[in-house]
This record gives sequence, C-alpha cells and structure tokens, in this order.
Amino acid sequence: MKYPEKESHTLEFKSSLPKSDQIIKTVIGFCNQAGGRLILGVSDDGKIIGIEEEDAMKWMEWLEYSIYQATTPPIIPKILLQRIGGKLILVLKVSSGMNKPYYIKNEGLERGTYVRVGRSTLRATSDMIEELRWQGRGLSFDVMPIYQAAIEDLDSNKIAKFLEKRTGEANISITEEVLKAYKLIAEEHAHTYPSVCGLLLFGKKVNYWLPEAMIICSHFSGISGREAIATRDCTGTLFEQFSNAYEFVLSQINRSFTIREPKREEKFEIPEIAIRELLLNAIIHRNYHLRAPIKIAIYQDRIEIFSPGGFPTPFASMKLGLTDIRNMAIGKIFRESGYIEKLGTGIITAFEAYEKWGLPEPTIIDGENFVKCILPRNVHGAAVVSDNLQPILRLFTTADELAVSDIIEALHMPRATATRRLNELVKSGILTKLGRGKSTTYKKK
Repeated sequence: MKYPEKESHTLEFKSSLPKSDQIIKTVIGFCNQAGGRLILGVSDDGKIIGIEEEDAMKWMEWLEYSIYQATTPPIIPKILLQRIGGKLILVLKVSSGMNKPYYIKNEGLERGTYVRVGRSTLRATSDMIEELRWQGRGLSFDVMPIYQAAIEDLDSNKIAKFLEKRTGEANISITEEVLKAYKLIAEEHAHTYPSVCGLLLFGKKVNYWLPEAMIICSHFSGISGREAIATRDCTGTLFEQFSNAYEFVLSQINRSFTIREPKREEKFEIPEIAIRELLLNAIIHRNYHLRAPIKIAIYQDRIEIFSPGGFPTPFASMKLGLTDIRNMAIGKIFRESGYIEKLGTGIITAFEAYEKWGLPEPTIIDGENFVKCILPRNVHGAAVVSDNLQPILRLFTTADELAVSDIIEALHMPRATATRRLNELVKSGILTKLGRGKSTTYKKK
C-alpha cells in the first residue's frame, strides 16, 4: 500500500529511524520555512512498511527528547501514531517557527542552520541565515534602511504620481507618516533613512545604491549556447525595469496578424499574460539581499526567467494559490499601482493561459537560492534552424521583408549561397517567398 501523498518541500519519508542526526536537520529545515511532517515507516517511494509497536513507543520518547535537547531555539515536535491498512507509522509534525533561525546547538548558527530546498534538506548559506533572522523579527529585506542614502534620494514626483493614482486626488502632501506607512523610509537611532523598498520603487538613482537590482535580457541564437542576437540591460525603478524587460521580450518573439474590420489584430506565439505574470512574480518575490540580477534568456524553443532567491512558499502550494510574499512592502505598492490584481494568482494565471492555448505547460525550478521559470515557445513543430542559417534569420529581427540583394550586402555572401539558404528556410516553413524574378522578397512567417 502507498502513502496517499508524495515527498515534497513539507513532507519526508523514512523507512526506519536513522542513526545519524538527519531527522534533526530535517525538522530544523521544516521549522525554518513552511513547517512539515516527517513520517517513519514509509519508504522513499511512498510504500507503507510500518514499524513495530514497541519501537514506536521508544522512538516517540527518544525523538521528542533528542530534538528538544539538540536544537536552538528548542523545538518541541508533535509526534503522532497512525495506522494505515493495519500497519503502524509514526508522524512527526512541526510548524513554521516564530523564532528563526533554528539550528543544531553543538554545530552553531553558521554551520548548524538547515533549510528545505525541494525534497532535500541543505545547510543554509549566510544570506539565507540573514533572511531567517529578519523573518524571526517579522521583517523583510525590502523594509531595511540604506544608511548611506538620504531622504532626498527619493523622487518626490514619482511618489506623488503613485499617491495620486492610488487615491484619485491631486496635490497630496507627502508627509513622513505617509512614507512610513508605505515603508519607504525607516527610522533607526533617531535618524531616518530611505528603505530598500523606497529606493527600488521611487529612487532617483536606483542602481547607484543597489547596482545588482536590475534585469539583464538576452536573445540567444538556437536552443543553447551564448551567441546573442540582441541584449538589453533594464535599470531604473522596478516599474521601469518591468516595462523595459516586458517590451524587450515581446519585441523578440513571433506574432501573427489577422484583419478584423475595422482594425488589425495581432497575437503573440505564447500568451502575453504568462510572460507578464511570471516577470512580475520574479520582481516581487526575488531576494534583493543577494547581489545578482534577474536574467531573462530567450532561445528558439523557450524563454527562461531566472530570479535570485528561492520561493518563499513551496511551489506546490503556489499552484494552489497559497503564497507567502518575501517583499511585503514592494508587493503592496505593486498591487496598489494596478500591476497585480490579486496576490498569489500569478503562477496560476500563467499555467491556465498555457493550458487554454493548448501549449506544453511551463516548468518551474525551485533551486538552491534561485528560481527559474521556463516558458515553452510555440514553434509549431518547426525544425531547429542550423547554425549556417542563423545569420540570415537574424536579419529578420530588424526587417519584415528582405531581398536576396539585402542578404548579400549585409552578410557579404555569394548570391548562390544566399539563394540556396533562403530556399532552405522557405522549405522549412520559416520564411515565405513573395513575388517573382528580380522583385522576389522573403518574409518571416
């Protein structure tokens, strides 16, 4: 008989009691994040093996005592016995802790702190430990002060426009109380400083204070490699970064047109809403404490969005609409600015859009301190373009229609070679041949 659930971020199986301290590490990992259950008497593949009655009673006492003694702050798990199909299993349950970070006492904070990444328990990095400290104080990095900056580094015009849009009233006074309410400033030791959130959203020189808080967009040739067709560095406020990156992605993917009187309608190869929601998700949930940019990579068969910092909520929970926002202040302002309608719905919206279009569903990789979202492109089953055809195809990113002479001039290519390769692209269904004789031109489908 199989256990009704599978191993996950919040569930781990053990066929028997391990001799090492792996259980203590797993419990700490659960406590430092979303909580979880560790079940003894179930194999890794979910098969219920069961444990003996006398072992169960001994293990219950030993586990409660050992975990309490080994952990700081002390963790007291809830330990239950459950019988399924005549077999006894032991369920060890802990909730998300309020006094993070939790760690193994004799290993110390730096080496003894553990977190859950997917179905694994890993030693936390120094950045992860710092974030756990903020969570234990009910804070997040986006509300922390930037001590070197001054209030004057916030752009009052940008703040005024946000407040006007938010309230519908003009000439709103930007008071210290308003700035504090939105966590745009932070007070410490009788001094007031702009917060990380304040500078990211309304700073005059965002990348001076937070140089890695940017988005790097690249369109690469083929399905692998690093030969760039087009690149763009998106800097400025988070609103400006979003608009710039979103426009870049749309400019690099295919679109089709239909005429419906009285206007022409266009449709992109993949749902725009999926790109928009996953890009917003990366901006709002990324870990700005990590000194690394968001990266967007466009390949012939997919779009990858790489964001520093793991999900604050297990991915399986996010697909159900459950979410824990890493940057509460940033999330609130994005919502009140009209960029997001409801918190926790972005991933659901992206997956539903792909399903509605009949496309393969996106892939979400929740790695160790990063998240990668992979959006399959709708290439209509076209063959991958070989390397010798890529230079010609690249020219069509800057022009809708080209003649053989244009190819010869741009690539210094013999006429016979240019004609042969253009015909290969036509045969592959990528280009369309228009006209005859000297007036022949080629257009990307």
